[in-house]
Amino acid sequence: MSMNNPKQRLLLSGNPSGGGSSCIKSRFTRGFLRALIKMKKQNYNQPTSSSSSSSSRREMFRRYRRVKIAADKSMAVAVGSTRLWSRAMLSRIRHHQHQTWRYHRSTFNHQPIKVKRLVIEKKKKKKKKKKKLMIKKEEDGSDDHHHHRRGLRDAGELRKLVPGGEGMDICSLLDETAHYIKCLVTQVQVMKSIDRFYSIN
Repeated sequence: MSMNNPKQRLLLSGNPSGGGSSCIKSRFTRGFLRALIKMKKQNYNQPTSSSSSSSSRREMFRRYRRVKIAADKSMAVAVGSTRLWSRAMLSRIRHHQHQTWRYHRSTFNHQPIKVKRLVIEKKKKKKKKKKKLMIKKEEDGSDDHHHHRRGLRDAGELRKLVPGGEGMDICSLLDETAHYIKCLVTQVQVMKSIDRFYSIN
């Protein structure tokens, strides 16, 4: 099934919402469809496993993860390197794929990989200390203290949600969050359209 298929052309035509968002939408649709076709071909080539409930659940979860990664990667590639969150997302996906490759390689060679837990724990402790220091510095007894602490807490939540948000200042964080949410809405719309189209046909 090639990208010149009438089905793909009809999906790509869509309803453009104007300007750059339309370009991102069409680029995301092309990339995501390519990824789905590739996954479909790989599934055909894979041997069928046992039909137990546990193995089928694992297979479903594995497919869900692959589709999610494909959707995220396609959207980040469609946006390009102009956004901080898209660069962070691509970096995260590459890191995840590298870790998966290392895991499979070590399993094949019967050599388990040792995870550097101490380094991870130290980084977490440093982050906690930084947050405490920031809160202490802002505690000056003013009336705005409560609102400021609430703002810091809300910003902290946004940093967890937006890829690469940990290293952004508040202005960049708000701008990147707004753009990221728009792209997520587009992503959901396209995925729903693909699902509806292929379920009808």
